[in-house]
Amino acid sequence: MCGIAGLIHKGKTVNIGKELQDMLQALKHRGPDSTGFALYGQGNNQGDYIMRFKVGENVAEGSSAVNEEKSVYDARRKEVDKHIRDLGGSIVNDAQLTPYSFRYCIKYDKDLMEFSKKIESVEMTEILSLGKSLELVKDIGDANVVSKQYGLDKIKGTHAIGHSRMATESGVDIRSAHPFWGYPFSDVSVVHNGQLTNYWNNRRALENKGMRFMSECDSELIAVYLAQKMRSGASLKDGMQDSLKELDGVFTYLVATKDSLGMAKDTMAAKPMVLYESKDLVALGSEEIAIRTLLPQEIDTYDPYDGEVKVWQI
Repeated sequence: MCGIAGLIHKGKTVNIGKELQDMLQALKHRGPDSTGFALYGQGNNQGDYIMRFKVGENVAEGSSAVNEEKSVYDARRKEVDKHIRDLGGSIVNDAQLTPYSFRYCIKYDKDLMEFSKKIESVEMTEILSLGKSLELVKDIGDANVVSKQYGLDKIKGTHAIGHSRMATESGVDIRSAHPFWGYPFSDVSVVHNGQLTNYWNNRRALENKGMRFMSECDSELIAVYLAQKMRSGASLKDGMQDSLKELDGVFTYLVATKDSLGMAKDTMAAKPMVLYESKDLVALGSEEIAIRTLLPQEIDTYDPYDGEVKVWQI
């Protein structure tokens, strides 16, 4: 059992990090092992890419990761820096957020797939997100713990999606936590609650097209699937509608891009989702308690229909 949440403000910027933090903390009982945020803001106002990446794992209590020396992380970071320069990119500014996690603003105007493959050729290195407005952060702990660790309650933006995870089929580590970036399509992220039964068939087909997977979590498949659809020219909504035909299982998922938020529910509608919608705000969560952190007053909510796909724009 996991919890997912998302929201989009139409036409205004808010403290999106704090709002999503509160929504996810309300869902802690659905998954306390790890928490992830995909926050969409204004970037660095220079049009540069924002790259969130890690060169190791969190070895906090409950983690399934192996402890490594700080010098190992430092060496990997230097190798990443060299690859960026060798690929013709430049680092505008950088920040070290934990011993293993970094945020870079970079200038780069070539193929993102080539760039990503080179960066991730460094041992234990994973790009968590790459985009002009997306900031994807995930780590071990509940929403309050992760938000405090990365200062997410100060991030302003228009929309966001997030996930509170209970580890079942994979380990307690950052690699298996949600959200997942839609590699190599910039600014695409996905969170998911459910199980896909044709995971391996779809994964092999996507890998044959050059797509990469960093985990064996079936939720990652949805992100990569949608990225491939959009990379081939499909709209977000069309890609989501195709997913209901081509992905088997029981699932509800949220997807975000630089200017939109989408929701899809499989035809069996076995996984919960509650939706609130007004002219200014859309909020969704696995339980209404998440929406109530934003709107404590009496409101009208509803459960999306089976096989329903909806997309909202900022």
